[in-house]
Amino acid sequence: MLRLAWALVVFLAAIGRVAAAEAPVDIGRYHSFWLWAGVKTQPALARARELYLLGSEVGAREPVRLLSRRSAVPRLPDTPLWLVVRVDTLAWPPEIYTQVLAQLGRWRAAGNRVIGLQIDFDARTRHLESYASFLAGLRRQLPAEYRLGITGLMDWSSNGDPKGLEALGGTVDEVIIQTYQGRRTIPGYSAYLSRLSRLQMPFRIGLVQAGDWQEPPGLTDNPWFRGYVVFLQNSARR
Repeated sequence: MLRLAWALVVFLAAIGRVAAAEAPVDIGRYHSFWLWAGVKTQPALARARELYLLGSEVGAREPVRLLSRRSAVPRLPDTPLWLVVRVDTLAWPPEIYTQVLAQLGRWRAAGNRVIGLQIDFDARTRHLESYASFLAGLRRQLPAEYRLGITGLMDWSSNGDPKGLEALGGTVDEVIIQTYQGRRTIPGYSAYLSRLSRLQMPFRIGLVQAGDWQEPPGLTDNPWFRGYVVFLQNSARR
C-alpha cells in the first residue's frame, strides 16, 4: 500500500512538471510588450512599464526604402517607448539613417517618452561581427539620449562567434533573445537558453503571447538578465 501511495505521488509530481512545462504565457504576469501594427489593444497595455512599437521597416528590395508601419504617430506620454525598426537588409543608403532619426524625433515631439531604438534583424550566427559593425555605425549617428537595442536568435548563445558576441556587447544596450518563431514557441528552447552565460551583455527573454514557456533553472541568477518582453498577438491560440 505504501509503495502504491509513493508511486501515486511520483506520478502526480510528473504530471505537475509536464503541466508547468506546457503553461501558456499569461500576459497578466508581465509588464513589457511588443506591439506590432494591426494588433488590437489589450487591457494589459494599461499597466505596461515599457512598450516596443513597430514604427517602420527597411525592406531588402531595391531601391532600399524606409516603409512606415504605423498610420499615425503614437501618443502615449505615460509609457516609456522603444521605436522598433524591422530590418531585412543592412545595406542602408544615407537617407535611411536620416529618416529613422527623424521618426524618433517626431515621436518625441508628440510628447512620448521615447527611450530607445530597437533593430529587429535576424542576423545569422556566423555574421555577428559584421552586424556589430553596422550597429556601431548606427550608434555613432544616434543621439546620446536614446538607447540602442536589438533582437537576437537563441542560436547566438550556443554557436555565436566569441568576437562577434564581444563586439555586440560593446555596442548595444540590450538584446532580447526571441524564443519564438512566427506565432509559436520554438521547441527545445531550454537547451539553447542553458548556454546564456556566453552572452556578456544585458539581455531579456522574448516570449510570445499564449506560447509555451517554463523558466529555465538559474535564469534569474544570471547577472545580465533584465526580464521579459512579450510579443502580443490578436488570437491567443496555442
